[in-house]
Amino acid sequence: MPTAGVDEAGRGSLAGPVVAAAVILDPKLDKSIFRDSKQISATQREAIFRVLLASQSVFSIGLASHELIDRINIRQATHVAMLKAVRRLKVRPRKVLIDGVDIPEGLTIQAEALIRGDGSVPCISAASIVAKVLRDRLMMKYARFFPEYRLDSNKGYGTKAHVDAILHLGRIYIHRQTFQVVQQKDLFD
Repeated sequence: MPTAGVDEAGRGSLAGPVVAAAVILDPKLDKSIFRDSKQISATQREAIFRVLLASQSVFSIGLASHELIDRINIRQATHVAMLKAVRRLKVRPRKVLIDGVDIPEGLTIQAEALIRGDGSVPCISAASIVAKVLRDRLMMKYARFFPEYRLDSNKGYGTKAHVDAILHLGRIYIHRQTFQVVQQKDLFD
């Protein structure tokens, strides 16, 4: 039975869901193409995502909404998203390798947490890319409705333009209400 890599995107964002992906790589793929999604461009992520779609790789995603994040905290919501992603895989993995420091409670498959695994383990890197591509696409859709928040360029993260928009216009329904925007603004002053 195969091994699945798991990672998330959007954990530190001020808006939108946290998206987790679980990926079982096609053994025929060249593993050298996989890198941490934060270390490659959006164009490279999209190209690798298309390679995954065209291969025999198996992947699934899990989302935890901004409402859930506000209700139970980002760490627990990330674990919920990861559990959903693993449980939705059409192939049951023998083992799950998770980027990070801990394993979600309730995971019934052998698992190992690997700090910076997204930069060194191809199946985790692939999960990192899938989660980032799909979350970015979702944030681009939100950007069409809320252009003043510049979600097309910041993807919901606390950039100066995004923080300024929140401070001047207020939060919109996709913003995480429990995340402190003023502390984010201090980073730019």
